[in-house]
Amino acid sequence: MNRLAAEERKPTLADDLLIDAEDSPSATPAAARSHPLLLGAALMLVALNLRPMLASLGPILPEVIRDTGISAAGASILTTAPVLCLGLSGFLAPRLARRFGTERTIVLFLLIMAAGTAARGVFGFPGLLVGSIVAGIGVGIIGVLLPGLVKRDFPGRASLMTGIYTMALCAGASMAAGVTVPLQGLFGGSWPAALAFWAVPAVMAALVWLPLSGKGRREGPVTQVRRVTGLWRDPLAWQVTLYMGLQSSVAYMLFGWLAPLLRDRGLDPVMAGLVVSSSVIIQIPAALLAPLLATRRASQSFAAVFLMGCTIVGLLGIFHAPLETVWLWTVPLGIGQGGNFALALTLIVLRSADSHVAAYLSGMAQSVGYTLAAAGPLAVGLLHDWSGDWQAVGVLFIAICLVASVAGAAAGRDRHVGAVVTGPSSSS
Repeated sequence: MNRLAAEERKPTLADDLLIDAEDSPSATPAAARSHPLLLGAALMLVALNLRPMLASLGPILPEVIRDTGISAAGASILTTAPVLCLGLSGFLAPRLARRFGTERTIVLFLLIMAAGTAARGVFGFPGLLVGSIVAGIGVGIIGVLLPGLVKRDFPGRASLMTGIYTMALCAGASMAAGVTVPLQGLFGGSWPAALAFWAVPAVMAALVWLPLSGKGRREGPVTQVRRVTGLWRDPLAWQVTLYMGLQSSVAYMLFGWLAPLLRDRGLDPVMAGLVVSSSVIIQIPAALLAPLLATRRASQSFAAVFLMGCTIVGLLGIFHAPLETVWLWTVPLGIGQGGNFALALTLIVLRSADSHVAAYLSGMAQSVGYTLAAAGPLAVGLLHDWSGDWQAVGVLFIAICLVASVAGAAAGRDRHVGAVVTGPSSSS
């Protein structure tokens, strides 16, 4: 296959990946209604809020277990529930956007996410669990819609805005991991207040977005839609989905349990949170560079195996190396995690014949993949509760990484998924 010739006939990588949220020819781009700088700032402010709810619990999880009296298995439910909701709710996002408009849907679920995040600070364990579920639904809906807005409203700068969007996601996670424990101290040792605090930036994002949503209009029914069939029976589509799900599982396992692991090894709560924060910061350049380097070759199999190997090296160091060297091992861990996430998204595009197939493969890989990823944090808690130490958990991490390497090598092969596109002709 002549890759260069194919790229001349197709949209850019970012154009294919960031599928339009509403898929309607009558949609009016918000960029035509608002200043691009204001719109870009509003988009990034929303992106900053998509990870703090997930990353803020881990650094104070031992205090949550102590004060609520739950077991490690019960704690695993807290780390699993929002990830599961993130995957399941993604299926609803396109339908909600078509009915209410993308901007209005984002404002609504920002407020829902803020309400769920605030509820984690009240009503004890029930409020913590229900609030996490509600906030997870909000994150899942917004996470599906926001990239489509980047493509729709910044068609000439999609690659740049995609990079900034990825950086905002990582920055939000890093900030939550590093700041939650100091916030707990600021609030007199109250972890509920520290968790509830992350509702404040979500409300601020909703207030910034509110004027933009008022300038949109509700979309009518979509009358011209190209349907894609055959993905659910295609082995390559499932290999892409498995790679997405397994690398996401490792990420969410670390979000929820890396800080408690480091605290059990001897780090104080603040330092444990900062180690997690540092590993997330390192993900930013890795996420930006990995797709650029991987797409220099027709096959991305080596890149997938190499990046998962970096993750394994980092994990082995964090689990077994002397504690004073833990900062060193955050480097390969961050490179592996950031690179794997970006490569998984890139493979969705490269394994698709056109942007319509990419839209459906993206929905399958992310919704099914994130639902699969939810099993990881649950398994960590159950294993830790059963064994009483972290050795079995370490074996689980390595096993998932090895299976992800196999899936990534298979998904990285230079071929397209076997999908059939039907319906009225439209431009990609």
